[in-house]
Amino acid sequence: LSKSHILVCGLKGTVAEFCKNIVLAGVGSVTLVDDRVVTDESLPANFLILPHENHYNGKTLAEVCCDSLKEFNPMVHVAVETGDTSTFGVEFFEKFDAVIISCCSLGKKKLINQKCRKLSKRVAFYTVECRGSCGEMFVDFQDYKYSKKKLEETIECQIEYPSFEEAILVPWRALPRRVSKLYFAMRVIEQFEDVEGRNPGETSIADRLGVLKLRKELCETNSLDESQIPDALLERLLTDTREFPPVCAIIGGILGQEVIKAISGKGDPLKNFFFFDAMDGKGLIEDISGPSTRS
Repeated sequence: LSKSHILVCGLKGTVAEFCKNIVLAGVGSVTLVDDRVVTDESLPANFLILPHENHYNGKTLAEVCCDSLKEFNPMVHVAVETGDTSTFGVEFFEKFDAVIISCCSLGKKKLINQKCRKLSKRVAFYTVECRGSCGEMFVDFQDYKYSKKKLEETIECQIEYPSFEEAILVPWRALPRRVSKLYFAMRVIEQFEDVEGRNPGETSIADRLGVLKLRKELCETNSLDESQIPDALLERLLTDTREFPPVCAIIGGILGQEVIKAISGKGDPLKNFFFFDAMDGKGLIEDISGPSTRS
């Protein structure tokens, strides 16, 4: 753990919780990337930003969060990288054992995941998003080998993961009947933002008709009943664009556990989506994979 190197792109509340957890756990280094300037809107869910203007005036999210994380564990090297990660070459990602991205477009998720997969070594890849009281995490460990204990015996296991692009291209009609409604709803919102050229969270209830139109098109294409993506759920994802701190803590905690599993190679890993909705308090793991990658 102390020799591992983690790259974190996009610093909102959920990722702040994750960073705190892995820094306290004692990873070797954490590199932060987020060139957005801190504003008052950054404060509510990100506890790494002190609520005093003189502390963050003109600084980027990565710079402010870096300063705070260094105080949690001086033994962990925390640094800032500037620039757009989607433009970084493949060799940049080879320095890391795990890459975590948030607050980015659909295209950027696909691109960074592809770059991680081109490396000669396995780099664990994660996306994480929190929208109001709902959250989603995706995991790609590629061809992953790990060990677990069963009674007095240590068992060697292997799981093959699909890429993010491969996972979301799995036809909806091929998925188990009881897949989380949140999975479908997140894909609709994600595609709507992509088509409209929006950044994550740049939606409002004014987009309701456009989102419902896209839902209808996607459901017809995928032979899925529209009732699987309730209006009320889509409206919550459109209007509740700010993160809910308790949800940040839950998802950030689970993300931290999964990254430690990937680094240590011990314990059953999550495959490959995790969803949490504070409305019912349930966390669900969904294996969204093609037949060849099902474990």
